[in-house]
This record gives sequence, structure tokens and C-alpha cells, in this order.
Amino acid sequence: MTAVIPRPAGRTAPRTAPVTVPLPRPAVAPRPVAGPPPGRPAPGAEPGRDLFVDVLRLLAMALVVLQHWSMPVLSFADGRISTGNALSAGNMWLVTWVSQVMPLIFFAGGAAGAISFGRAARRGLPAPAWVAARLRRLVLPVVPLAAVWLPLPHLLLAAGLPEQPVLMAARLAGQLLWFLAVYVVVVALTPLLVRLDAAYGLRVPAALAAGAVVVDLVRFTAGLEAVGFLNVAFVWPAIHQLGLRYAAGRPRRPWLIALAGYGAAAALVATGPYPGSMIGMPGAAVSNMAPPTLALLAVGVGQIGLALALRPCVMAFARFPAVSRVLAWTGSRMMTVYLWHMSALCVVTAVVVVGLGISTPEPGGPAWLSGWPHWLLLLVLALWPLLRAFARFEKPRPAAPYTGGTARIAAAAGLAAAGLLLFTAFGFVPGPAPLVGAGLLLAALPLGRTAAPASRNPAVPR
Repeated sequence: MTAVIPRPAGRTAPRTAPVTVPLPRPAVAPRPVAGPPPGRPAPGAEPGRDLFVDVLRLLAMALVVLQHWSMPVLSFADGRISTGNALSAGNMWLVTWVSQVMPLIFFAGGAAGAISFGRAARRGLPAPAWVAARLRRLVLPVVPLAAVWLPLPHLLLAAGLPEQPVLMAARLAGQLLWFLAVYVVVVALTPLLVRLDAAYGLRVPAALAAGAVVVDLVRFTAGLEAVGFLNVAFVWPAIHQLGLRYAAGRPRRPWLIALAGYGAAAALVATGPYPGSMIGMPGAAVSNMAPPTLALLAVGVGQIGLALALRPCVMAFARFPAVSRVLAWTGSRMMTVYLWHMSALCVVTAVVVVGLGISTPEPGGPAWLSGWPHWLLLLVLALWPLLRAFARFEKPRPAAPYTGGTARIAAAAGLAAAGLLLFTAFGFVPGPAPLVGAGLLLAALPLGRTAAPASRNPAVPR
């Protein structure tokens, strides 16, 4: 590249070639070694976020809520509420191969965590400080849920409501916290998992999948059902690790990944002890979900491949202004929806099924299909005030970055996970276990805070 230096005004330029001086070429930013091409962020979204991951999380969470609200088959008689599952009829279990989207949530969470951790590392934020900020955003919204549900069964029973429906609702409100218990652990391990991914790549999820194979072999050949829960440490981290792989570089041949995952799941269901449904069904001897099985891992791989294959369509859909506004609005409310959507179900069930004595029609029939939109509308109306009241807990007040050590934040993660597991196992049924769970959760929060006051609004990783 050259530049022409003009002659001073008023002088006659000789008939010679213009004087040229070589200029340095503009610096070209180095191309990253790997990484998914970021989508155009939604209005108001944090720069550097991957729009595909945001849309995937939103769609997966919407499917979780829709499935939980649509599955129950409820009736009330003689002071007891009876429950069934609409997806247990006929071949409806096939729907669960798409609607059971917890694998996609772990995948998207892994990708978002890796992207966020990379941004924080480039800003010089220490790994424990990043973990502390993430844990605070995960754990703090559970506090109001516990504060409402711990005394609520006592109040309802004292008011004379039937005992069985009250205790069932109290258990149901805490059961879904299993996801947070596992997710808190993988978030705390994210700095280590990112280093393992950088060093070993796909060998990490492959090793975790091999662990799931061993666990299922022992579980089904020796008849040791309790061994199956070891797969919580293999299946979900393996899928989470695939999210880290996506953040490091988008996999090729996604259709092949989808076919391999779904094909392996079909083979396992056809030849092994695995049921066809990817959610627990009433009366089923084996559940693919609790504990997670190799078949569920295979379906998760198939879902990830399918999502990656449809990525261009998802990106085009996400760039519509209306979708961008929905993404911006839901970004700070998604955890609240997850935590409280079953409480909304309990409220509507108490009014419609217990109070008015209206039972769920035969699933799939004309009455069920015509009443389903009205049922969903009632649930949305019940969730809305809960969302207005408790979404603020997803946006903690600004705090100085965490300055404690790794051991302290590891203890916080362990206490939080233990408290969430107690809520999962016992719900909020009156007794000592939920109180212990609440105590563990409250003990975890101060460990993840810094003692120094906040002097400014730091860039908290999302």
C-alpha cells in the first residue's frame, strides 16, 4: 500500500513521478483456532453471546414446561387425587424422543458456560470469581421458592384441606430441583472441564459415555438398581461436555450425529432392557430418566445432532424482531419459570380438579383436545403473578467480584447441591429433611460472596 505526498501549493511541480511512501498494512486480527460463529445478538443481548445457544435454551425450557403441563391425567375422589400420564397411551412414548429435552438444556448450558467463562478469562476474572457469580444466579432464586413452600403445607393442612393432595403438591414442588443439584456441580467444575476439553477433546465425553455403559451393565446384569444412580455422574456431564465441544468448534456432519444417536437409542430399546419412553411412566419397571440410562444419552446425542443440523433455520428464525424481543425478555426470567411452573400447576389443579371436581378427559380425545388450550391458559394466568413476584431474584444486586479461594467456593457448591438434593428427595413435605435442605442452601450463599463492598457495577458473567 502506498500514499501520494502532495507538493506544496504555489510551486510548480517538476514532471517527475509522484513521491510514494510505503504504508504499513493494517493489522489483521488472528483467526480464532476454533469456535462457533456467533449469531447476531438480539437487541439488548450481551455482546459475544451465541444466539443459537440462547434460542436452544428458550425452546428447550418451553418444551419442558409444555410437557409438564400437558402430561397429567388428574381426578379427585374420596379426599385423594389420582394421577396418570397422557403420554403412556399407545405409541405416545415416541413423542418423548423429542419432548424430553433435558439433554438439550445440559448441552446448551455447557456451551453458554464455556463461552461465558472464556469471556471472563479474557477480562482477567479468576475462575473462582466466575464460578461464584454463576452459583449465585442459580441458587438465589431457589430461596423464595423454599420460603413459600416450607410453611405452605402446614397452613393448608391447618385450613382443613385434604392431606393427600397437599402432601403430593409439596413433594411435586421440590422434585424438579434435581436438575439444579446436578447443574450446580457441573458449573462448579466448568473451569476444570474446559481445560480437559482443550487437552483431550471428544475423548472426555467418550470416557464418560463408557462409564455409563459400565454402570448400566452392572445395574441390569447384577440387578443392583441403586448402582444406576452413578450415571448421574456420567450421562449429564457427558452431554454438558458436548456443549463445551460446540463452544470450541461447531461439529461437522450434524445429520450423521443425529442418525448415530437416534439409531443407537433405537437399537438399545429394541434389544436391551430399556423402555421406549424417555420419561418415567407410571408402573414401569425401568425408567430411562431416574436414574438416567445409556438410552437417554443416545437420544441426547441424536437431539444435539438434529439441533445442529437445523442451526441455519434456528438462526434465521431468531433474527425476526419479535423473536429477538422474546429472547431479551425471557433471558432473566427463565429460571423463575422453571422453578415455579409446577406451583402454577398445583394452584390450577387445586381449583379445577379438587375444588370443582373436573377430571382430565381421556387423553387425545375430542374433549381433551378442545380443553387443552383452556387448561394451558389457566396455567399461564396462574404463573404470571408468580413470575412478576419472583423474577427479581434472578437479577442479584451488583456485588464486588468474589475474592475467596477455590476451596471455599467448592464448599459452597457442595452445600448447595446437597440442599437441592434433599428438596428433590423429600420436596417440602413437613419434616426435618426440607428444613435441613434450606439450612444447607442458606449456608452456601455467604461462602460465594466477597467481604469487600461493591464500589461499582462489575461485569458479572452470565
